[in-house]
Amino acid sequence: MGDLGEDWGRQTTVSELPPLAEIQHWTGVVGQAQQMIMEHLVHAMPDAGSLPLPDMQFPDMGAIMGDTTRLVDLQSDAVGDALGLWTALMKGDVEALKAADRDRRFNAEAWRQTPIFDVIRQAYLLLCEHFMRAVDAIDGVEPEVRNKIRFAMRTVTEAMSPANFPLTNPQVLERIFETRGQNLLRGLEHMLADITKGQLTQVRQGAFELGRNIAATPGKVIHETPLYQLIHYAPTTETVFETPLLIFPAWINRFYILDLNQRNSFVRWAVDQGISVFLVSWKSADESIAGIGMDDYVIGGQIDAIDAVRKATGAESVHTIGYCVAGSVLAMTLAYLAAKGEAGKVASATFFTAQVDFEEAGELKHLLSDELMAMLPMLTGDKGVLDGRFLAASFNLLRARDLIWNYVVQNYLLGEDYPEFDLLHWNNDTTNLPGEWHRDYIQALYRDNRLVQPGALSIAGVPIDLTKILTPAYIQAGREDHIAPAPSVWRIMDHFRGDRRFVLAGSGHVAGVVNPPAAKKYQYWTNPAADSFADFVANAVETPGSWWSDWIGWIADRSGPKVPAKGKRVPGKGPLKAIEDAPGRYVRMR
Repeated sequence: MGDLGEDWGRQTTVSELPPLAEIQHWTGVVGQAQQMIMEHLVHAMPDAGSLPLPDMQFPDMGAIMGDTTRLVDLQSDAVGDALGLWTALMKGDVEALKAADRDRRFNAEAWRQTPIFDVIRQAYLLLCEHFMRAVDAIDGVEPEVRNKIRFAMRTVTEAMSPANFPLTNPQVLERIFETRGQNLLRGLEHMLADITKGQLTQVRQGAFELGRNIAATPGKVIHETPLYQLIHYAPTTETVFETPLLIFPAWINRFYILDLNQRNSFVRWAVDQGISVFLVSWKSADESIAGIGMDDYVIGGQIDAIDAVRKATGAESVHTIGYCVAGSVLAMTLAYLAAKGEAGKVASATFFTAQVDFEEAGELKHLLSDELMAMLPMLTGDKGVLDGRFLAASFNLLRARDLIWNYVVQNYLLGEDYPEFDLLHWNNDTTNLPGEWHRDYIQALYRDNRLVQPGALSIAGVPIDLTKILTPAYIQAGREDHIAPAPSVWRIMDHFRGDRRFVLAGSGHVAGVVNPPAAKKYQYWTNPAADSFADFVANAVETPGSWWSDWIGWIADRSGPKVPAKGKRVPGKGPLKAIEDAPGRYVRMR
């Protein structure tokens, strides 16, 4: 890149024009690109599953202009910082420039080899900083509105990154010259394919196969309803705990986030600890279940599965796990059972990054505006089903730098081959949602926060009151979780009344959960004496490694004696016979 940068300011004479062969080559590249685009427009676009994107209607940024004195101060600061940046660049002041070196978008040495690109990245980060200062300088707005503006501004500035454009990204320019433009053609091919399917591709297609190298823990489907399949996993130990475990994954994604591969499968690890493990595989919504709502997920989903596991094993009660939204609904289930006098069906409840109190539910609330609510009928269409690609795009937007723009650069500009990464495969494997349930969930929980208001919600006519829940609860949160922020997850502690244990895990919404002990990654914090999240953080004890080791001790104390792993404890050998091999049909439905 150094030679290229030095040549940039030099005048080019007629005698220095590229030879005819070079002109023909690049003309051919452009022509091939045009041909690809035309073929796509003719053949692909009529079948493309285009997705409408919501107009989030962020507040008018013109509010910044209201205070001219503040505006002058901001402009003065910007000029001063710009002069400081230029001085630092001229002096080679490494300490002053280290902020940009910490930004992963500019890690490559090519950003430093040529001064012009160093200036570009430094100036961009300076501009972002001043945009955020301008947001903070707005007077007379509520904190929620300010946070919404900050989110909008961050979204815009991340899209403006010089890394996202070929002429301001030295890595892309290098690749263009190295491959003689073939990277752009490969990238264009990737982009047109993504437009056709209406979703950003993050992993090589065909790299993973359900039942072979993902979702491969042996088991049988032993129960099936129009809403879900129940999987019973084969034991690997001679004895198992008397109390079985039933896992409710979120139906926003596929269940196998907890069974990616044998090294990081929570399901396989739990089986190896001597637990009889059952798991619900939710059906991706189609027109046949478009009209189901909260009552169906509580009674026809979770309670039906609890009763099925009790019937299959003969156990009086079951341990339960609810991941994310399934944890929110598990809280409804526990409250419903308590109100009906049937709380004894559940021995314990574990919550993976789940929320019941949505007052501080994080950045996802920025996407749940009244404008979006008005658009839901259009998004669900005549079939009443919300396309999973819309949800995937919404969640990706929360971490656009890593989950959108990173792949724009890698896939479209650099023309890289797609990686083989099971977690990314799962992230791309979207599920559709019943439109009625999705609307109720957004309105009742995220917008109106009715779950924590005793009696404000009812299931099949039974008022829900979380303060009546006495079931022992293990509550796990991720320190860096951007979907279910740890302070929000903590609030389960404030509403439940039974034995409760809160554990804060390193990392976020997925990696904070899927962290097997053998990996020896991250850490977790405990503080049984805390009475608030602030107190928990201030006095928590850090333990290296996975919180799974803490959880298994907590579960073992509540699981009764060991019983032989035979008869009813073998999938399909009890009252509920095997329907098919795990992972079953439902996880394959699109």
